[in-house]
Amino acid sequence: MSVVDRETRSYQQCTVTVMDTTDPDIEFDADGASSYVAFFNRRYAATLERAQRGERSDELAALVEKIKADGKGKPYDVVIGISGGVDSTYLTLSAVRLGLRPLCVHFDSGWNSEAAVDNIHNLVTSLGLDLYTQVVDWREMRDLQLAFLRSGTANADTPTDHAFGYVAYHQAQKYGIKHILSGSNLVSESILPTAWGYTSADSKHLKAIHRRFGAVKLKTYPVMSSLVRTLWYPYVRGISTHALLNYLPYHYSQVKQEIARDVGWRDYGGKHYESVFTRWFQGYYLPERFGFDKRLAHYSSLVLAGEMTRDEAVALLAEPNYPEDLRVQDHEFIAKKLGISVADLDAIIASPPRDYTDYPNSEASTKALFDFTARVGGILRKLGILR
Repeated sequence: MSVVDRETRSYQQCTVTVMDTTDPDIEFDADGASSYVAFFNRRYAATLERAQRGERSDELAALVEKIKADGKGKPYDVVIGISGGVDSTYLTLSAVRLGLRPLCVHFDSGWNSEAAVDNIHNLVTSLGLDLYTQVVDWREMRDLQLAFLRSGTANADTPTDHAFGYVAYHQAQKYGIKHILSGSNLVSESILPTAWGYTSADSKHLKAIHRRFGAVKLKTYPVMSSLVRTLWYPYVRGISTHALLNYLPYHYSQVKQEIARDVGWRDYGGKHYESVFTRWFQGYYLPERFGFDKRLAHYSSLVLAGEMTRDEAVALLAEPNYPEDLRVQDHEFIAKKLGISVADLDAIIASPPRDYTDYPNSEASTKALFDFTARVGGILRKLGILR
């Protein structure tokens, strides 16, 4: 079911997690457990349990050895995209502890919070790491950001997310680096409803929305096609991406204390709230315009990972995670930075939501490309050409 064309259904919440029918695709079994529980148990539970018990250490050691061997004679072993958030901070600290030499990269979209800037500075300074930051022309970024808001699609954070991938791959290619470490993990991100937003990787979709609602030509904004992302970098340039946090114990509350102690990390209050725009986007825009609360997915992931009880998640959801004075401050700041009035921003939010399928996209062709590259990759691995 799409965001704007779905059948009316009675409200229901999962009896195991806190996911509910604000995800139009959710299903429940006879006991009231959501489809996410069964999917997690089938696909992720065993892998996560082994990692949390430290039983993937041999796999981790082999991966680290491979990364170091591929980095020999080069200034860096890996590229890590950092945002100032928990996952990328702990990922970087873990990589250094494992003896890897990361190049940290960051895309400055113009929305960084003060805490994020401090966290990034403290991380690279305390660990003695190099940082490459790509700064976008604000006129282009503002125009693209407004285009996505005016399009009515759910994933208005696409302009930042899309560019981050480009920066990581581009720097890896520049230095001949074969490995990128991703902060994605099964502890805090095993659940993400597809109905809550479309992938930020689709350049066809991004350009279509900008053509429809934008006015400034994108001369410096980094656009990466699905073909380049899916085929060129992984298979021609041989660049692999690894979710390192899925190989080692990752206990969320402990990790926060650890990075605060070891690299001067400062808590900013919510997952991905290191960006002012993302804080407003997740804390107000999505709930207000679409009825989506991403805390449901984040807390439910932590529940399934054993990092939080369902009762704790319910209690946290009952608390406002976006103080009204801060929301108003962010709302006014975002309108001003985008060059529109608060009334104009309110009018955008009040306009009918649209589904990503209302605009050109490469979903079908990208799926076909993924399927093709997966088959080719399987053949190359059997022949010993690709590991």
